[in-house]
Amino acid sequence: MTTARDLLVRGLLAGLLAGVAAFFVAYVVGEPSVSAAIALEDSAGGHSHGTDTGSAAAEDHDHGHAAGGHDHGTAGETEVPRSLQSTAGLATATIVAGVTLGGLIGVVSALGMGRFGRLGARGVPLLVAGLGFVAVYLVPFLTYPPNPPAVGSADTIGYRTELYFLLVAISVIAGVTAVLVGRRAAARWGAWYAAIVCGAAYVVVVGLASSLVPTYDEVPEGFPASVLYDFRLSSVLVQLTLWGVIGLVTAELAHRLAVRGRRSERTTALVDA
Repeated sequence: MTTARDLLVRGLLAGLLAGVAAFFVAYVVGEPSVSAAIALEDSAGGHSHGTDTGSAAAEDHDHGHAAGGHDHGTAGETEVPRSLQSTAGLATATIVAGVTLGGLIGVVSALGMGRFGRLGARGVPLLVAGLGFVAVYLVPFLTYPPNPPAVGSADTIGYRTELYFLLVAISVIAGVTAVLVGRRAAARWGAWYAAIVCGAAYVVVVGLASSLVPTYDEVPEGFPASVLYDFRLSSVLVQLTLWGVIGLVTAELAHRLAVRGRRSERTTALVDA
């Protein structure tokens, strides 16, 4: 029998691997756009580049990098070299985010085993990771995409961060509600129609929430659109790598665990016979 502890351990391992993979994607794909944005900010006379230490679920929406923020030092503080930020700092952020998400996905997958129709040990972790990516990252991203250095006003960062987390909360609550209602509706309407109706209801709820929250366009005049595009694209790729690797690895480990459990049960039955 698969326990929550079994999938927690395997989720943590998957998260570790996902964090390493996300670091390489962030370093190769994301760092060039971050460096370009910092160079533009410095050339414009910017002095403060301080950021949050964002996570996979909530990036700093002014200067955050895909899975971790960058702090280029402020007056009265020790400046952290860019070489350290883009290597050890970035790796630490992606790995911590990966392990945290992996453990969470592992536990939720354990709770979901046997509750999603014919989905087996592979299908449940993949479903959990996919839904999590959409609800926790993709939906908020469409309204409040992350910004590179030199983009965004320091006067509004606090309020914008609060709005971002509010949108994340609404998206997650709506997603969980859609899944729970969908499970009940599947018995009456069938899994296909229940998924369509509840999925559409989720889209309506998050679409309405996104339309009601304030939007901000604080890109400085003359800021290269290509740098902004590359930064946001790299953010999506890093998050997709993080959630995707966690889902795939957890699914495979859960499948092997289930196979081993069935073999053990058959062996026990033969011995008892």
